[in-house]
Amino acid sequence: MPSASELDAVTIDAFGTLVELHDPVAALSGALGRHGVERPPETVARAFRAEIAYYLPHSHEGRAGEGLLALRIECARVFLETADAPVEPADFVDDFVGSLAFRPLPGAAEALARLRAAGLTLACVANWDASLAEFLAGAELAWRFDAVVSAAEVGAQKPDPRIFTHALAVLGVSAARALHIGDLDADRKGAAAAGLAFEPVPLATLPRRLGLGGP
Repeated sequence: MPSASELDAVTIDAFGTLVELHDPVAALSGALGRHGVERPPETVARAFRAEIAYYLPHSHEGRAGEGLLALRIECARVFLETADAPVEPADFVDDFVGSLAFRPLPGAAEALARLRAAGLTLACVANWDASLAEFLAGAELAWRFDAVVSAAEVGAQKPDPRIFTHALAVLGVSAARALHIGDLDADRKGAAAAGLAFEPVPLATLPRRLGLGGP
């Protein structure tokens, strides 16, 4: 793998690499209750898993504006139908989205600080809808990045290399001077297709692996 001195930029996956999701079951149960629907936690959890299964291959469709709203309504519909909850998806969508909150993975914020201190520019590059920057801000991470690039912005998901080439163009960095870190095979394959070096998670140990010292 390259050392930090051989790089100008690091691109970083979001979910599973940078952030994790607070368990949303209690919040979603409360949201259903506000609409007069009571369901046991296991039903809510199963419905949320069904929503995730729908969202993952469709995240790039959630472009800013009407595209994002349409995706969110469809995700709410999948959740409600799986939970057998007689609520209109359009009436539930704000409650659904409001139940989702992300937090940094252990050591992630510290790793970002050390990478920036070494003079590297940083981009978050993720299979996410247009709300990526908003959720990173909620996790108090958005300000640490020079660019935030979602699949929705590009119209393509990793492993499609276009999401990486777009991020590099925004940063003004060549692929030969960049490295991507992620937790999935799509990260590895997409980075390779775009010409970036690749390192697997955890993010917390990346500075040490780049020769910057630390844990």
